[in-house]
Amino acid sequence: MMHTEQNESRAQETSVLLPDGTSTIKWQSEAGFGVPARLEYADDTWPADQALKKMRNGVGLVWRGDFQNGRQLLRALGRRLDKKNKRSGDHSTLLSMAERFHRYRMQQAQRARLLGLLLVQVESDNAIALRRAPAWKEALLQVYGPSHPPMLVSYRELLGVVGAYEWRRKGVPVAGCDFLIHPHYGVFSPSRAEYLSLFRQAPLPADCGCAFDIGTGTGVLSILLAKRGVARIIATDSSPRAVTCAQENVERLGLGKQIEVQAREFFPDGRADLIVCNPPWLPGKVTSSLDAAVYDPNEQMLTGFVQQARQHLQADGQIWLIMSDLAELLQLRALHALQQLFADNGLRVLAVYQTKPAHARAEDASDPLHEARTKETTSLWCLVPIDTES
Repeated sequence: MMHTEQNESRAQETSVLLPDGTSTIKWQSEAGFGVPARLEYADDTWPADQALKKMRNGVGLVWRGDFQNGRQLLRALGRRLDKKNKRSGDHSTLLSMAERFHRYRMQQAQRARLLGLLLVQVESDNAIALRRAPAWKEALLQVYGPSHPPMLVSYRELLGVVGAYEWRRKGVPVAGCDFLIHPHYGVFSPSRAEYLSLFRQAPLPADCGCAFDIGTGTGVLSILLAKRGVARIIATDSSPRAVTCAQENVERLGLGKQIEVQAREFFPDGRADLIVCNPPWLPGKVTSSLDAAVYDPNEQMLTGFVQQARQHLQADGQIWLIMSDLAELLQLRALHALQQLFADNGLRVLAVYQTKPAHARAEDASDPLHEARTKETTSLWCLVPIDTES
């Protein structure tokens, strides 16, 4: 999915006073969470209820016990918060879909902030000085760098960094494809396979020699275009992490002669026979690094792409836009607003390819947004200028 500058590191460059009151330490939060009101040390003697009460009062807990016990505490805290959110969601059918969505996002944001208050000290060399702490130096190096002051990092962030490292190291399969994609931390993995199947299905424009992939992320769409025979592809992204990620994926697959990755907000110079984009699908505020691949504040990215794409298109070229109608089902976007946006910018629909999502959430009846997810349709809109002949 498309990435923008908003999904780059949001780490707070500040320090916080340690509980002993004699020294400070760097505060590190990739999600952009602010410094806790105060800090206390916590260890293996702390029950989950005691820890949760402190965290609800804005206290950051610096873990001094066994590393694996701290991980278990984090899971216990998550279960308590999930149980509370489930009870409050039992009457969600009385709310509109938009109200359900906003309450769900608020609960998820509160959950993330609270769980982010269980903290671990990471040393200057990326070591963790706790009993049974895993050797994660290589994983942390890729996000935090080789040298930095000692810093406080949330358990959740550490687990996310390590999980992303394993994806990057091993690669993840792409449904229906004969290659792996290696996502980097903070770059959205192409887990929604249905939109990739649509992308493989649509016929390319005649004599398609050049394509632009706007907001390339991992580079997966550019790779699919290259494998379909497009000779020259320019992939752009404004996130340095995404640019590096896409470049590495392209190089791993030996496609560097076909695909050039550029650090740009939107479009490269020149014109293309095909312009593709998979922007964030939902209007909404960005509150964490991966949010920017899903949420588009005031639909600035979507409208910016549609408004500018035509002027970068060759005669007889096409624009391919991948979108879900989940925003309409959640009452976040008016019905037919997308088609009106196309018309207002001199574009008409040449063809549209649609499929139903197959991800796990679509089957999860306990999800407060389940009613909308079961109706969701993913579409590949193939657009051409209105004055183009059929």
